[in-house]
Amino acid sequence: MEIIKTCLDGCFILKPKVFKDERGAFFESFHKITFEKLTGMQIDFVQDNQSVSFKGTVRGLHFQTGKYAQAKLVRVIEGEVLDVAVDIRPTSTTYGKHIAVILNHNNNNQLFVPRGFAHGFITLSEKVILGYKCDNYYNKDYESGIFYDDPELNIDWKLDNSEIILSKKDRKLKFFNDLF
Repeated sequence: MEIIKTCLDGCFILKPKVFKDERGAFFESFHKITFEKLTGMQIDFVQDNQSVSFKGTVRGLHFQTGKYAQAKLVRVIEGEVLDVAVDIRPTSTTYGKHIAVILNHNNNNQLFVPRGFAHGFITLSEKVILGYKCDNYYNKDYESGIFYDDPELNIDWKLDNSEIILSKKDRKLKFFNDLF
C-alpha cells in the first residue's frame, strides 16, 4: 500500500498494490498496521457503510459533530465518483479548503477523510457502489452538512447542475459560512 499526502493535513490517498492474473485481480483494501506506520495515525474502524447511487447523484457534504465526529476511509467497488473532502476545522491552516479525487473500480484508490472534515461525492458513471469505513458510530442527533453547491467552496462537481440528483435532506443543508 502506498500512502499519498494531500494538501489537507491528515487527509490521504491510499493506493493498494493490485495483483492481476488470468483469474482477475486481488488487493488488500486496508491493513491497520501498514496504515498506522505510514500515516503516524492510529485508527479503529467500527462501522462499514455501502451505498448504491446512479449517475448525477450527490451525497453530501456530510459530517458528524462533537463526540460522534467520524474519520472515513472511502472506496469505490463499482463505477466512478468524484470524492470530495472539505476541511471544517476552524483552527486549521486549510480551513475551508477542499480536495476532489477520482475514485473508481479501476484505480482502486481510496480517500482517508479525517475527523473535522465534511465529505461528499458525485456519481460520474451510470451506477456506483461505494463503501466506506468509519471510526465512530453514526448518530442522527449529531449529523450536519454543507450544501454541495456552496459558492464559497467553489467545488467543480464535473457535471452540469441540471444533471444533479439530491435528496430532500441534502437540499436543505447549510452554507459553509453558516456552520459555526
